[in-house]
Amino acid sequence: MAAHAASGFPVLPAMVLLPVLGTIVIACTPRSRPDLHRLTSILTAVAVTAFSLWVLLEFRADDPGFQFVSSQTWVEALDIKFILGVDGISLFLVVLTAILFPIALFAAKPDHDEKGYYLWITLLEAGCMGVFLALDLFLFFLMFELTIVPLYFLIGRWGHGRRIYAATKFFLFTMLGSAFMLVAIVALAVLAKAGETGGVSFDLQRVVGAVRNEGVARDTARWIFLGFVVAFAIKTPVFPFHTWLPDAHTEAPTAGSVDLAGVLLKLGTYGFMRYGLYLFPEASVWFAPVMLTLGTIGIVYGGIVAAMQRNLKRLVAYSSVAHMGFAIVGLFALNTEGLLGSVMVMVNHGIITGALFIMLGWIYKRRHTYEISAFRGWQKVAPWFAGAFTVTMLASIGLPGLNGFVGEFLVLLGTFVAHRWWAVVAASGVIFAALYMLWAYQRAFHGEPDEENRSFPEMVLSEKLVILPLIGLMVFIGVYPKPMLERIQPAVEQLIAHVEASTGDFREPVTQAGAELDPARIEERIREAQGGHGTGEGAPADGGETTGAGAGHEEGGR
Repeated sequence: MAAHAASGFPVLPAMVLLPVLGTIVIACTPRSRPDLHRLTSILTAVAVTAFSLWVLLEFRADDPGFQFVSSQTWVEALDIKFILGVDGISLFLVVLTAILFPIALFAAKPDHDEKGYYLWITLLEAGCMGVFLALDLFLFFLMFELTIVPLYFLIGRWGHGRRIYAATKFFLFTMLGSAFMLVAIVALAVLAKAGETGGVSFDLQRVVGAVRNEGVARDTARWIFLGFVVAFAIKTPVFPFHTWLPDAHTEAPTAGSVDLAGVLLKLGTYGFMRYGLYLFPEASVWFAPVMLTLGTIGIVYGGIVAAMQRNLKRLVAYSSVAHMGFAIVGLFALNTEGLLGSVMVMVNHGIITGALFIMLGWIYKRRHTYEISAFRGWQKVAPWFAGAFTVTMLASIGLPGLNGFVGEFLVLLGTFVAHRWWAVVAASGVIFAALYMLWAYQRAFHGEPDEENRSFPEMVLSEKLVILPLIGLMVFIGVYPKPMLERIQPAVEQLIAHVEASTGDFREPVTQAGAELDPARIEERIREAQGGHGTGEGAPADGGETTGAGAGHEEGGR
């Protein structure tokens, strides 16, 4: 992938280092000034949001390479660099992170030890930003690890119920995965010999070039890829590595749940795309049937278990297992529609579950429980609350016209072309989502409120202002996804071309119409699926049969 250096202000380093600076300022502020701790954290998060929107506005939609690249040698002997860049795949994950953190801060306050709370959240943002922007293997690992400690303390100190158990389980699972990844990164850096003099290098693009030139044997590359798989599968989490997630979600404080579901789960799926497909294209193709199977199981299993939950927060937690299963299935469909859908699922899941966990935090503040059996009749006593929850719930189900539909439709479209029966089974996840979300909504919001629920407070103005941006994004992306698609697609197509060129015999599974898809045509297909009539241009070819990727491809590219 070509990298294009940025001129002028180093905006990407600022987005990583500013939260680090904010953490230092909070650490140096007296504990007796909680107002300053909160103000520093919010101002830092808002500044990062402003930088991310600047990157979004200045991003060149037709450029598939890395943009705004900033590089500084860190450890010259090992070719370790502080190198950051953003492309269409990482762009909206960066913007999502920048939007969710300040919203989570505005949505809830801690009930004790404000200094530690705001310190860890601010440091957590630095780690998340670093993962999505890093173009150096060592820097990526460092930032990946940086996210573990803050979330451990947020769950263990400011969580609920069995918070110590949930925090410890989260820490042990993720550290186990990180140990496998560290071994894989060191082995790859040593064996690839990607340095200028044939020595060790952690520069992502140099290592990719060395692997592509057979600097690492095929079987060795598969074993190294497996080390990355363990770490990313735990983080996503992929079935059966998911068991830490429901406990972590259930016991985490509101901001911890929002950031965990909205951002941290994406570190795994993004890792699969950036460091799996990009570094190990042959191994990714070889492992694809296994990952498709695990992703599909996650969709079905997550949906069934979510429907059985009596705790509303655990229900939403298991729904995340199902939704992230869609991201995995789309990713390992290994075609443009599937990868586009995977990225869209990542972003849309962050928006939807972020909103759900914010409202669940408000519910707990009002009723001090998540048990669905204790809720009843809120639609009559709190219509604004019910309306916001309804829109978010329908987006989670995948209702056409809301953002949840766009990603899942593209995932199922791409998977059906490449692996038909996996797509057929995965489509059942939409049915399960409707079952568990609508049933939970009916029990909590319908009926006559009893004495305890008759005084359930309506949303206040500050809460409406917090939730409104997320609902606005659900509607905007659902109705008009083209601005996102046209920025994501060039990077996705280049990644697919890289996989084809590096494997030799792999060709992207496409329909006859799919070979010529552009963002406008993809949006037209989405509109047709939503019940619209479209413009009639670029109609798909009859039959929808798969062809080799030679249709619409040149050797090694499009």
